[in-house]
Amino acid sequence: QVQLVESGGGLVQAGGSLRLSCAASGRTFSSYAMGWFRQAPGKEREFVAAISRNGGGTYYLDSVKGRFTISRDNANNTVYLQMDSLKPEDTAVYYCGARYSPWATIISHDYNYWGQGTQVTVSS
Repeated sequence: QVQLVESGGGLVQAGGSLRLSCAASGRTFSSYAMGWFRQAPGKEREFVAAISRNGGGTYYLDSVKGRFTISRDNANNTVYLQMDSLKPEDTAVYYCGARYSPWATIISHDYNYWGQGTQVTVSS
């Protein structure tokens, strides 16, 4: 079993940056592909970015390409989401998910474990 704890959310002005972290418990973090998803009020949970278990493959929502960067540190059981040039439409609760597989996907149902989420609010 994996427990995930997100941090790093907050309130930022448009054009600003935030770095989200997701710390995982357990000694098998490197067995999991990881993903970041977000959910705005009244909307479905949406894929944002994902990374394969060895970090060799990354995937992004089109609207965040060039602005967001996902990375992972398997030695410290942590996955990151660097978010630059933030826009008001990026406002949401951001969740990290863990998938017991070498390969990441963009489908939330493919992920086995989830964190509690961290709020990101971008003001205009």
